[in-house]
Amino acid sequence: MDFFMEDKRNNEKMDFKKRKENMCNSLFEVEHFLRNLKDVTKGFKLYNIIKK
Repeated sequence: MDFFMEDKRNNEKMDFKKRKENMCNSLFEVEHFLRNLKDVTKGFKLYNIIKK
């Protein structure tokens, strides 16, 4: 949230193109994390089935 405050304090124009690019990169990283987490949970379920 600090990056929003910086623009207000410095009275600079916001660079919407850069903000949009950063937001898209962040969403892309979150999506990959969630997909990897889903694969990990599948692995744990498989491990538990094999373990029994």
